[in-house]
Parts: sequence; C-alpha cells; structure tokens
Amino acid sequence: MKTQIWIAVSVYVLVAIVRKRLRLEVSLYTLLQVFSVTVFEKMPIQSALFAAPYRLDDAEDSNQLELFTF
Repeated sequence: MKTQIWIAVSVYVLVAIVRKRLRLEVSLYTLLQVFSVTVFEKMPIQSALFAAPYRLDDAEDSNQLELFTF
C-alpha cells in the first residue's frame, strides 16, 4: 500500500515538473488524463494536448441510430 502511494505522489510531482518546464496552461488533472490515454503512443506532448477533437460528424459509420433527433 505504501508503495502505491509513493508511486502516485512521484507521478504527480513528475507531471507537475513537466507542466512547469514546458510552460503548459492546462491543469494537472487534464495533463494526467491525456497521459493516461496516450501512455503507449509515441507522440509529442504538445500534439497530444492540442490535437483536434474527434467529432461524431466525421465518423465514417453513419449507420448509428440516434436517440434524440431534433
């Protein structure tokens, strides 16, 4: 249990250092979320943070049913 706590604190401190050195304006929570999603992808941090969001309109599969259509 102590090891898991120390690892979590260490990761939090390392992410805070990365945020400070890169002068990023995003919150630590957002940065940790991006790292958790892209942990096994080899890409620059800036491109992971500022990539264009995926839109449903761009999806190729238009066979999806919609619950609420206005």
